[in-house]
Amino acid sequence: MTARADHIPFMKMHGLGNDFVVLDARARAVAMTPGLARAMADRHRGVGFDQLAVIEPSDTADARLVFYNADGSLSAACGNATRCIARHIMDETGKTDLTLATDRGTLVARDAGGGLTSVNMGHPMTRWDEIPLAQEVDTLALPIDGAPTATSMGNPHCTFFVADAGAVDLATRGPGIEHHPLFPERTNVQFAHVIAPDILRMRVWERGTGITLASGSSSCAVAVAAHRRGLTGPEVTIHLDGGEIRVRIADDGVWMTGPTAHVFDGVWRG
Repeated sequence: MTARADHIPFMKMHGLGNDFVVLDARARAVAMTPGLARAMADRHRGVGFDQLAVIEPSDTADARLVFYNADGSLSAACGNATRCIARHIMDETGKTDLTLATDRGTLVARDAGGGLTSVNMGHPMTRWDEIPLAQEVDTLALPIDGAPTATSMGNPHCTFFVADAGAVDLATRGPGIEHHPLFPERTNVQFAHVIAPDILRMRVWERGTGITLASGSSSCAVAVAAHRRGLTGPEVTIHLDGGEIRVRIADDGVWMTGPTAHVFDGVWRG
């Protein structure tokens, strides 16, 4: 059975203010379309979200996750939504370790204790053709004003290291970088500064969404970029507009750990 487009149960969740509409299609399929995602994303006429996630059944993992941006475009990765859904399934099943299939690959999630949830977002990709970029360039220092670093965590990221991330006009800077011709699939954009060798301050403009209070995959990308540039060690705490997240670059991938919240349940009636 498939849920009607005008009668869809949903959950509203967030990780550090990075908010999501989550549809559970494991027992009842959902006919999701870009147009429906855009309608639900409208914060005045819909529900409102930074990203939408659909939980689907999987033969190889505990569940499969499909992500949509607020503009209806698909995203292979969404770290905070993955953590939120992992916590939901852990609470539902009593498990403390999960595998979740995504277009990024199969991700491992764990209960980190104290109400925190960890997800391994996989190994970062730093080759120009993996990110991808439109041409071969040094991904550590792109030929863009400010010499940002490019990284892929299953989706493209462009990280600027600045004197004060809080002083950056994200609404002005973000769109131009998102659509820079060097990024054929557009890009997420971060502005960060170093507080200490294990602490970063970061703000984010998300591809297909805009300014968000936090971003899991962006946090991982910033940690990787800072470590590649010798600014930090492999473990950092990142201060975002919505709170703090911990990122650890390990041999088996990039782990991020933080809080999650299941805010309310509702029914979309179109």
